[in-house]
Amino acid sequence: MSDKDPKEWKEQLTPEQYEVCINHGTEPPFSGKYNDSKLEGSFKCICCGEELFSSNSKFDSGSGWPSFWEPISEDSIEYVSDTDYGMVRTEVNCKKCGSHLGHVFDDGPKPTNQRYCINSVSLKHENDK
Repeated sequence: MSDKDPKEWKEQLTPEQYEVCINHGTEPPFSGKYNDSKLEGSFKCICCGEELFSSNSKFDSGSGWPSFWEPISEDSIEYVSDTDYGMVRTEVNCKKCGSHLGHVFDDGPKPTNQRYCINSVSLKHENDK
């Protein structure tokens, strides 16, 4: 995580954002504002503003979370092995600040066959205030 301490993050983020981004939680499926979103443009990290995903790679996976088949740049994403809950998954974090975004799976569409399953609360659309 970045050099901010928990108190600073709690001042910047909502309780739900803090739980997901800092404590590596998950928002309930089908609850996030970007799950069914057709907004065009980029989606940024809610914590640091780093550009992460483009609407051009967003697709409806039916999983209940916003899904993308690739990040804007591999340089903006950090991959971490996640063995919580008896599963082996790949966690996706913002490389700039370390914020937890979601997970990536190998069951997405072509051309990458990847499904970046991302929490809406981890994201901010470029036009959001």
